[in-house]
Amino acid sequence: MAKKAVRGVAFDLKVFLGAIDRGRTQLNYRKDEIVFAQGEPADSVFYIQKGKVKIVVTSDQGKEAVVGILGVGEFLGEGCLIAQPMRLAAAVTMTDCALMRVEKAEMIRVLHLEPSFAEFFMHHLLTRNSRVEEDLVDQLFNSSEKRLARTLLLLANFGQEGAPQPITTKISQEMLAEMIGTTRARVSFFMNKFRKLGLIEYNGHLKVHSSLLSIVLRE
Repeated sequence: MAKKAVRGVAFDLKVFLGAIDRGRTQLNYRKDEIVFAQGEPADSVFYIQKGKVKIVVTSDQGKEAVVGILGVGEFLGEGCLIAQPMRLAAAVTMTDCALMRVEKAEMIRVLHLEPSFAEFFMHHLLTRNSRVEEDLVDQLFNSSEKRLARTLLLLANFGQEGAPQPITTKISQEMLAEMIGTTRARVSFFMNKFRKLGLIEYNGHLKVHSSLLSIVLRE
């Protein structure tokens, strides 16, 4: 993250998101801890410094669904910035995590005063919005096999720099089924199929090969 001079003072994004100061608190969580619960007051934004967090929505009937998995360098809870009074989903850690909690007022202050931070945050929002649109198209038009392949590629950071990375976070077939809107049995069937085709590997951790993209691109 580059420094940018604003009004003669250098603003460093990395320092801002890593230092405990006004309205900013460093928090550490163990695996499976709740960062915030659905229905809680929405009063802060979190920035992930280490680990992975899943976003979970619970219906009035008590049914849960994992609607997203976030990792290092991503924000969560930003709905508070658009006058969202309560959290619409819960955030639960999937690994040991280090998060920076930024109070709503401090977040708004810096967004107004620091163009470099506003640009950085806007890029995050646009990227997240694009992902949501892609997820919607995926759910509406693609088979569960394609949805699973795309989800595995995303979890392995496909499309970012370098080759897909091993998925070190334990993600159950039940969770994958929730994410793509199908049954655990279907996920198990396709996972076995992908492994037999050499598209994924199990070796302590799940390894996804770039060749899995062929499932997504197939007509």
